[in-house]
Amino acid sequence: MLEILYEDQDLIAINKPHGLLVHRSSIAADTSEFALQLLRDQIGKTVYPAHRLDRKTGGILLFSLNKETDSLIQQAFANNQINKEYLAVLRGFSPLKDSIDYPLKKDNGALQDAITHFETLQHTEIDLPFGKHPTSRYSLVKAMPQTGRMHQLRRHFAHILHPIIGDRPHGCNKQNKLWKETFSHDSMLLHASHLSFKQPRTGEQVEIYAKLQPEFERALTILNISDQVRFT
Repeated sequence: MLEILYEDQDLIAINKPHGLLVHRSSIAADTSEFALQLLRDQIGKTVYPAHRLDRKTGGILLFSLNKETDSLIQQAFANNQINKEYLAVLRGFSPLKDSIDYPLKKDNGALQDAITHFETLQHTEIDLPFGKHPTSRYSLVKAMPQTGRMHQLRRHFAHILHPIIGDRPHGCNKQNKLWKETFSHDSMLLHASHLSFKQPRTGEQVEIYAKLQPEFERALTILNISDQVRFT
């Protein structure tokens, strides 16, 4: 059963597990379970994905329950009228607060403006040798993408040399291998934690929060991340 975080007459949001595709795709012919079909069968209603999350990203996934709302909410996403927050674990000690303004290429080669704001919630260092270093350093960050480009957070954090742990192909393959071999941990540590927006048909303010998935929680335990920053 999918965890339902929010529901009204027009919208429904779930806490998507890591590894679950939003809908059927030609690039994942080996997959038989999708969030759209699972939710539709669970609630017995047609649902329309309002946005997308990468397969490996966990957290809030919003659906519309009718075509009118679907059109309105898609416009709200396109016009940056929906505030999004993510939690991510990065390699190294990231800046305490910064913005990444770095255009990203589309598949056809065209450049798109892309802006991500972030703040570091905690730095941590653990006794895990990595390369010539006797320890490994990581950061838990809260990211607020101002734009919504394909793999934006993954590509932006790689650009500033603080890739997301578990990310492929934008991340650090050596770190990913280290985590898999040392901790049997293979999830990408990126979680959509908060959505804030006005309900497009009623104008009411909507706030949706998603607890971390178990594998993300386990990673924070490994990293000795403080309970105070494990946002719900």
